[in-house]
Amino acid sequence: MLPSEIIQKIRRIEIRTKRLVDDVFGGEYHSTFKGRGMEFSEVREYLPGDDVRTIDWNVTARTGHPHVKKYVEERELTIMLLVDASSSLHFGSGERSKGEVAAEICALLAFSAIRNNDRVGLIIFTDVVEKYIPPRKGRNHVLRVIRELLYFRPQHEGTDISAALEFLRRVMRKRCVAFLVSDFFASGYERALMIVSKRHDLIAISIIDRREMEMAPVGLVELEDLETGESVLADTSDARGRRAYGLMAASRAARRQSLFRSIDVDEIEIAAGASYVDPLVRFFHMRERRYR
Repeated sequence: MLPSEIIQKIRRIEIRTKRLVDDVFGGEYHSTFKGRGMEFSEVREYLPGDDVRTIDWNVTARTGHPHVKKYVEERELTIMLLVDASSSLHFGSGERSKGEVAAEICALLAFSAIRNNDRVGLIIFTDVVEKYIPPRKGRNHVLRVIRELLYFRPQHEGTDISAALEFLRRVMRKRCVAFLVSDFFASGYERALMIVSKRHDLIAISIIDRREMEMAPVGLVELEDLETGESVLADTSDARGRRAYGLMAASRAARRQSLFRSIDVDEIEIAAGASYVDPLVRFFHMRERRYR
């Protein structure tokens, strides 16, 4: 039996995200993703006006006549949500933690998907894959996904993005749209990211908190790494220390962004203390323009 506060939170998220889907994201999602997935149908003889890029050179060489590959639009897509549940997502300097923001964004994407008759699946990971819900359709299924995102209690605290990507590669044989939601406080996942992005449409959603990018001058504070438990005493009144902290955070963000660009993985950066609507709308518009 779920606690009443979790049931109320699920209901609030459902109301808020469905309103956004109805008013903003339903059409944006459809125009962005529908028609992007194409599957092979047959080979037929070339006709004047056919795109030469679709010529099947093997069949052409074998028959002596030009043939083209024919594709049909996939009517349904599979949306996979890969969600980081490591301890660093518990942090939040505002009203909501990074994990709560991640759950709401995933709810928005899931309701947008089922409105378009797509399937939605979920992978929750820390330094291991802790929960897998195979993709299915329907409101009840999406509510189960949201419930897991809010109520699931991971057994581990660390982060292994490679393990989550490898798991996705094993369980999803057909191409899917995969949203990787994390603060990316991890390393060593570059190769797995490159491999998975070649098979699937992989989109990174980076959840950041402003206090992880800049330090407020509030005197002596104890900073704790939520994943390792290590702590250090910092004098935030020291301007040089605050500047060094900001430069280190900016460098980490620049490396992450450079990695995504180098392997053509789109990134949506979401600030935990701000609205996620504008960054998502910009992403949808960018995608729509790219494939127009």
